[in-house]
Parts: sequence; structure tokens; C-alpha cells
Amino acid sequence: MPSTDLIFSNRDEHLTWLREQSVLPPGFKVGTTTFDFTPQEALKPARMTLTLIALDEPSADFGAVFTQNAFPGAPVIIGRQRLDEPTMGALVINNKISNVCAPDGVATSEQICAATAETLKLKPGQVFPSSTGVIGWRLPAEAMIAALPAADLALQSESILPAAEGIVTTDLYPKVRSTQIGEGRIVGIAKGAGMIEPNLATMLVYVLTDIAIPRDVLRAELTLAVNESFNRISIDSDTSTSDTVAVVSSGQVEGVARSDFATGLRQVCRDLAEDVVRNGEGVRHVIRVFVQGAPDTTFATQLGRAVVNAPLFKCAIAGNDPNVGRLVQAIGRFVGNSAQPIDVSPMRLSIGGIEIFANGEFMLDPAKEVTLQSHLEAAQLYASQPTENGVFLPPVDYPTHERCVEIEINLGVGTAEAIVLGGDLTHEYVTENADYRS
Repeated sequence: MPSTDLIFSNRDEHLTWLREQSVLPPGFKVGTTTFDFTPQEALKPARMTLTLIALDEPSADFGAVFTQNAFPGAPVIIGRQRLDEPTMGALVINNKISNVCAPDGVATSEQICAATAETLKLKPGQVFPSSTGVIGWRLPAEAMIAALPAADLALQSESILPAAEGIVTTDLYPKVRSTQIGEGRIVGIAKGAGMIEPNLATMLVYVLTDIAIPRDVLRAELTLAVNESFNRISIDSDTSTSDTVAVVSSGQVEGVARSDFATGLRQVCRDLAEDVVRNGEGVRHVIRVFVQGAPDTTFATQLGRAVVNAPLFKCAIAGNDPNVGRLVQAIGRFVGNSAQPIDVSPMRLSIGGIEIFANGEFMLDPAKEVTLQSHLEAAQLYASQPTENGVFLPPVDYPTHERCVEIEINLGVGTAEAIVLGGDLTHEYVTENADYRS
């Protein structure tokens, strides 16, 4: 399980830690610029950040995994095609508008890729696009192209943090994770806060490394890492149209074993996935469900997902209410409706290490009730604080700690296991999504 050692008392402490994580591997440059524009569909001023991630030399070793939504954004459509290109030289990323099902969306995205290629002296097919934000609106192509020289001028090889900050939308803070493997380095950034449900989430993730890994190996390891991380999180059971997890190697460090690289990649992806949940829209508790003793991994993952998506249980967690009946009903609902029914009589449940259910019966008493509530309160990222007009807004813009509500489900019918992460359901989530476009 992830470490719970990180505790931040203020935004500056978190920012200092982010800067330490953000050192770029050799072979990459990052630059951003911001400009104002007016969306054609809204006629209301908005601000967009344009981000460039460029390689010193185009690389053949890159890969990506995309959303399974049937209405993918134009960048996803193009990105799937780019996987057949011999090399990648840059990514161009914008926030604010996701370019999904917009008129001429693919042509517009290709136009921006071509302009980016001209700016960076690349071929259009070497530029990989990504967009995130409001669905249905058109990209301001002319304004984006006009902003490219400023993004190019801002390119630097020290830190990925500007990109992490540039891709956010409703995120409270940027997300960066990294690891050192011998002389090599892996660093990743993520955007994501809501509309999050496997497969993938409403998120953009970019992982950069200087470790030389062949394309086929890189893509295989990315798929495995994503399945164990980003495909095991959920905020609200909705699947976005723009999800992208991309990886690229500059190939400057030879001699790193595949197994060592795979371990590092999975750790970065797992940490980023948990960061995405912790920064979920309105999330005050991260819920970690450890399912073991399952008949297979798929069953374990689906059961964990059913728990973190159960509305009544999520609301109870939000209120620091150890209403364990809501947990059992969520488990029973999933098992009862499963195409793979199992015997639940050996099932055992724990919250925060406290056993609450075994042999078909609850094991509760007043002392346990107090301990369970204390566990929920300790896992709370911040207290709910409505403003004077009754609107609930997060009082912090940094992660205060990495503690989770820890739930263990031992089905006792097999040897498979899985960890699934989710968040609670709060006033803040409703406020954020009720006012997202207004």
C-alpha cells in the first residue's frame, strides 16, 4: 500500500515538495503560456493555458492508453492514429475546452498540431495533441496558434511543474510524482478531479523517462501499470471522453532492467492515481478498499468499485458516520447481482483495522463505534465549511495528508485480490458540478 508519511501544513510546504519531484529527465523541455479568449458557444470571457512538452530529439519509444468512451474527443481520435507514427517529437496540450464532438474538431486539432510542428521544426505526425475541459465547445484555433511562439519561448529543461500547473481545470492543485532508478528517472504529471471512473478517468497523464525502453516493451508495461492504477479509481462512476495516459522515453540511459523500469512506472502511476482521487471534486475522504480472498482479480476489482461508488455509503463517509450497514448492503447488492455468485458466509470485513463483520453477523459495540468514527475523522482532508451564501467550497488548495479510510473485505473463497480507490460524496462535489460552466 502507498506510504502515508506525507503531511503538509500549508500550500508552500506542498509546493516545495512538488518542486523536488518535478526535475525533468534529460532530453525533455516544457513550456506554457496563458491567454484570454471568448468561446463561440458561451460568449463569455475565458482563459486557456497552452502547454508544450518537447523532446530534444524525436523518439520512437512512446505509447498511450485512451478512454473507452464511445464519444472520444478529437485529440483521442488523433492520438490513436499517432501510435502508428515512427516517432514522437512533442505534445501540445490545452485546458478549458476538451474538443469533444465539436464541429470540425479533428481538423482543428490537426491544424494546431501542424502549427506546433512548424514552430518546433517537426512533422505534424510527430505532434501528439491533448485537450481537457468543457465538452462540446470548439477550440479557439487562431488564438492557440498565435500563442505557440510564447509557449516555445518558455521551453526549459529543468522542471515539469509548469506543465502540471498548466493542464489543470477544476483541480485544487497540480499533481507530480517521480522516482529515480539508477541513473535513470521517471516523472509523471496528472490532471483529474471529476468524471472519474474506470476505464481511465477524466484525466490527462504524461509520464516522461530518460530510460531506454523499446516501444513494444514500453507500451506493454504502460498497459499493465494503467490497469493496476488508473483503472482502479473512481470519483463518481462517470467515464470521460478525453482520458489519455501517455508515456515517452528520450532513451538517454541504457542498461536499466525491464523489471526495474516496470516497478518504477507502476509506482509513479499508482501514486498519481491516488493523487487524482485525493484531488477529486469535493473529496474530503479517500476510500481505499482492499478486496482479498476473491475468485479472480476481475471480481475483486468490480466489488471494490461497487463499494466506492455506492452513494449512501459515500455520503456516510462524508459525514464521518461509520454506518457499516451501508457497506454491507453495497457488497451484498454487487454479489447478489453478479453473474458469478459466491458464498458470502465466510466473508470478514474491517474498517481501519477494526473487524466489524464475520460469519454473517456484525461485531459492533459502543467502543468500536467511537474508534470507527475516529478513523473517519483522521482520514478527513478538511472540514466542510459553507460560506455566508451557503455555498460549500474547499478551504484548502493543497493535500493535507495521505491518510485513507481503510476498508478490508476478505471474501474467503479464493486467492485473488485488488485495491480500488474512491472518494466520498459531499456538498462540495454538488456545488462544483452544478456551477461548472456558469
